[in-house]
Amino acid sequence: MSAHTSQTELKLIGKLILEGVLACETGLHVGAGKGSLEIGGSDNPVVKDAFGRPYVPGSSLRGKIRSLLEQSSGLAVPAELVYLSRRKGQEVRIHQSDRPDDEICLLFGRSPGRMERVQGETLETSQATPARLSVFDAPLDPESITPQMRENLDDELTEVKSENAIDRITSQANPRTLERVPAGARFKVRLVMDVLCEEDAPLFLRVLEGLRLLEDDSLGGGGSRGSGRIGFSGLRLAWRGRNYYASGAAEKEIAAGATLAAVQSAVQESAFAFLREE
Repeated sequence: MSAHTSQTELKLIGKLILEGVLACETGLHVGAGKGSLEIGGSDNPVVKDAFGRPYVPGSSLRGKIRSLLEQSSGLAVPAELVYLSRRKGQEVRIHQSDRPDDEICLLFGRSPGRMERVQGETLETSQATPARLSVFDAPLDPESITPQMRENLDDELTEVKSENAIDRITSQANPRTLERVPAGARFKVRLVMDVLCEEDAPLFLRVLEGLRLLEDDSLGGGGSRGSGRIGFSGLRLAWRGRNYYASGAAEKEIAAGATLAAVQSAVQESAFAFLREE
């Protein structure tokens, strides 16, 4: 857990900005729902922007990072989870606590109120915590879909993967189709973490941990069936202190053209000295 206490004062010191490339190593399916199903189209289309181009929603990436960090911290257990929704068959459970040093709540935010725990007494807290981490929608790099790839795609920018669910008794096949962004596609990612006190800075190492966990996990749907393997590259990390916004001071580049491991090393070697340079 972090060094935060209930008396920690919050005032913007600056922002850590991580930008880079998310590359699909296998087909990626981030679903758009079935409300706009077209005749002859996929049963499960991917989410697209107003120009018809697939993208990775910031909410999907942020939610997956949160889930992986909850698991790695041992917080994905009934006593640490609350219900966001209890609709039958659509239950949603996330981690929430009233501990001032809870790194998950510090990174992703916490609202006051009464929430039902999955196991144990109801959680009631008047403590609100502003989210430090923002993850933005990642647009597709159109040049990553090469002319050769387009010749073999079902749509101009996506492929359709056909699957069968087999009944174990009758052996009857239940076909389904899954629209995916093809392997080789690249998206431009941007994450921003607000540093509201010196105790916040080490939280960025948890963000990097979550991204590294994601590289060995999956993003979107169909992960256990081969979809959603991704990797990060060409990462650039910069620090923009309060003076950057107040008086036009220069930003400080911490890492450039780096892998996640290299960014981790650069942050650790810096010992967060950029905070004291403000």
